[in-house]
Amino acid sequence: MLKIILKKVAEVTVVMLLISIFSFAIIELAPGDISSMYISADMSPEEQEMVMEKLGLNKSGTERYIEWLKEAVKGNWGYSISYKLPVADMLVKRLPSTLLLMGTSLIVSLAMSIPLGLIAGYKKNTWVDNAISGFAYFGMSIPSFYFGMLMIILFTAILHWLPSSGMHSFGVNTPWDTAKHMIMPVMTMALSSMASKVRYVRANTIGQLSEEYVLAAKAKGTSGMTILFRHVLKNTLLPIITIVGMNMASMVTGSFIIESLFGWPGIGSFAMEAIGKQDYPIIMAYIMMSGFILVMGNFIADILYSFADPRIKRGVDAANGK
Repeated sequence: MLKIILKKVAEVTVVMLLISIFSFAIIELAPGDISSMYISADMSPEEQEMVMEKLGLNKSGTERYIEWLKEAVKGNWGYSISYKLPVADMLVKRLPSTLLLMGTSLIVSLAMSIPLGLIAGYKKNTWVDNAISGFAYFGMSIPSFYFGMLMIILFTAILHWLPSSGMHSFGVNTPWDTAKHMIMPVMTMALSSMASKVRYVRANTIGQLSEEYVLAAKAKGTSGMTILFRHVLKNTLLPIITIVGMNMASMVTGSFIIESLFGWPGIGSFAMEAIGKQDYPIIMAYIMMSGFILVMGNFIADILYSFADPRIKRGVDAANGK
């Protein structure tokens, strides 16, 4: 198991390095001159040269990348062009809001998709299965931003039940107020990932119901719901671990859209503002932080899958001649 973890750590390191190289290169090749954002027309040539030297803009792209990487490893991601503040401090301040939104969405999607998928598989080709499958197809088909706007129109503009944006009401900072602000963005973000999980659980449940252990349990007189939630459930959870890791990408990109739509004060909406202002240090830091969240999600999923399925560990041991 230690070898599996060390191998995954090495893979994560390589992926993060590649992400940093490609994202830095894209920003370098972007239209416009970065130095024009730091240098004003009223500066003397000597002052302009000092600014260029201090920022390293008089060096080659490779040299600037190496210096940036050294500082980034230390946690120094530079200063924001528009806010004149350390980028790391601003992102860390907003990170808990994004993690709260993503974590709650993940829990909601799992809590709804697993039982729905089990029931759909158990009630295969019945109206219950058709209703659940139709809901899953709806979730996979509708764009998140469009569904979010529909929720705002319905629950805010028409029914006046929920606030349309932000994390807190003005002058109010209570858990209940935060929960009300979270309902629409959480459900919007959870819908698409929940839909795909329902389909995976349903398909795996149908396969498990034809296994011998299920037939033996039925022969003993065990009820269908007991078989479903006590025996079949354990074997359907293995693919879910992998799917959760795969869905981290959609959750990271989804937070970018959903936070902007609902005015959620996380790193996604913050990065959207930075793109509009061409604040490259923030954009670069956001790409790296999002990439880190993504690869760590897949890393944790791989490790959990190795623990959950002993066949993976036996396969590694066999490959090593043990």
